[in-house]
Amino acid sequence: MKVETGRSVRRHAGRRERAVLVGLALPGQAPSYAAPLEELRRLADTAGADGLDAIVQKRQKPDPATYLGKGKVEEIAARMQELDADLVIVDHDLSPSQARNLEKAVGGRVIDRTELILDIFVRRARSALARLQVELAQMEYALPRLKRLWTHLNREVGMGKAAIGLRGPGEKQIETDRRLVRKRIRDLRRLLAEKRRHRERQTKARSKWFTICLVGYTNAGKSTLLHALTGAEVFIQDRLFATLDTTTRSWEIQSGKRVFLSDTVGFIRDLPHHLVSSFLATLEEARQADLLLHVIDASDPDAVEHVHVVEHALSDIGAGGVPRIDILNQVDAVQDPLMLRFLEDRLPRSIRISALTGEGLDVLTEAVHDYVTRRHLEIVVEADPGNGRLVSALREWGEVDETTWLDGKVVLRVRIAPRYVDSIRRMDGTIVAGAPEEEAPDDEGPIDGQSEL
Repeated sequence: MKVETGRSVRRHAGRRERAVLVGLALPGQAPSYAAPLEELRRLADTAGADGLDAIVQKRQKPDPATYLGKGKVEEIAARMQELDADLVIVDHDLSPSQARNLEKAVGGRVIDRTELILDIFVRRARSALARLQVELAQMEYALPRLKRLWTHLNREVGMGKAAIGLRGPGEKQIETDRRLVRKRIRDLRRLLAEKRRHRERQTKARSKWFTICLVGYTNAGKSTLLHALTGAEVFIQDRLFATLDTTTRSWEIQSGKRVFLSDTVGFIRDLPHHLVSSFLATLEEARQADLLLHVIDASDPDAVEHVHVVEHALSDIGAGGVPRIDILNQVDAVQDPLMLRFLEDRLPRSIRISALTGEGLDVLTEAVHDYVTRRHLEIVVEADPGNGRLVSALREWGEVDETTWLDGKVVLRVRIAPRYVDSIRRMDGTIVAGAPEEEAPDDEGPIDGQSEL
C-alpha cells in the first residue's frame, strides 16, 4: 500500500510538463548577466519540462518554513492555477520540511535544483558505471526525504516514463525502506570503490602516454571539440549534461606523435555534492591527467562566473593543481566583441577557437605540442643495434635528434618526457647522459594559460 505524499501529479497525454521557475536572491550572491533563471529553464528543458514563468524574490535570508515569503508563495500558487502548471522548480536546495510546506501552499508538486539535476542524470546515464553513480546519488538524496517520494525502492532507478523528480526511489513502509536504502547505499559504495580502483588501473596503464582531459562548464562544447580534434564519433547535443560518461581517444598533435584526449562530465553551479562524490570514478581522468584543457563558452554572458565554478569544482575533486590551458570556445557565436575582449583581458594566455568551424584549432594543437615538448628531457640512450623495439619506441615516445653508431652500439640523442625513463631502462636501454638516476617528478604546477580570474 502506498503512502500518500501530498503530490498531485496531473497527467496530460502527449504534453510536456509545465513548470513555474522560482529563485531567491540573497545578499552577497554573484550577479548573473543572463536572463533571470535562464540556466534553470535550460535544465528544466533538458529534463522534459517547459518553464512557463520565472519568479524571483529578494530576501535577506530564506524563510525556515517555506524558503520563500508568504506573499511570494501566494503569487506562485496563483500563477500555477493561471498557467495550468504541473510543478514548481526551485533554483536552490530545499529541506524536506520546506518542500512539504511549499507543496501544500501552492497546491502542486515542488522539486528543488538537486532533484532536477538528479533527474537529468537518470535520463543521461548510459554506461553501467554512470548508472551506478547516479543511483548512489539518488539514494543519498532520498534517504531523508522518503516521506515525499512515491515509487518503491525495488523499482529499477530511472526506468519508466514517470514525471520529473519521480524517477527515483520512493516508499511503502518508511522504516523498512530506510533500512533498504542504507543497505543499497553500502552496496553501491562498495561496487563503486571497485570500479574506481579498476578505473585507476586503466588510467595508470596509460601513464606512459601523455594524457589530456577536457574540462569545463556543461554545454561549453567539450564533446564537439573532442570530435574536431580526434574525429571521434561522440554524442553531441545542445543540451546541458548531454554526456555523462568519459570518452578517451587518440589525438595526433604532430605526425607520428600522439596523446590521449578524454572528455568527461561537465560542471555546473551548485552541482549536488551527492553527484560530486558519486562521480569520482568518472572524474579520475581529470585528476590523473598531465594537462587539462579548460573549455569556456565565450558566447555565454556568464562565462566569467562559469570559470570560477569550474575552478572550484576542480579543486574539490583534487585536480586543482593539474596544469591547464584556458580555451575560449564558440567565438563564432559571440554577439558582443567587447565581452570577448574582456575575457581575453582576464585570461591573457587563453586561446580562442571555434570547435564547430575549426577556427584556432591549429593554434591549440601547436600550443599543446609546445607544452609537451617543453616538458621533455634531452637524453642520450645507448642500445644494442638489434634492439629495434626500443629504437621504435623512442621514435614514438619522443623526438630523436641524432643517431650514431659507436663501438658496436647505436647511440640516440632523444628529447623525451621524464615518464619514459624507467621504461627505457626496462627495455635494455642505457641512458648515458641527461637523465637522473630515478624518474623525475611530473608536477610542474600551473602553466601559462591557467585562469587568473
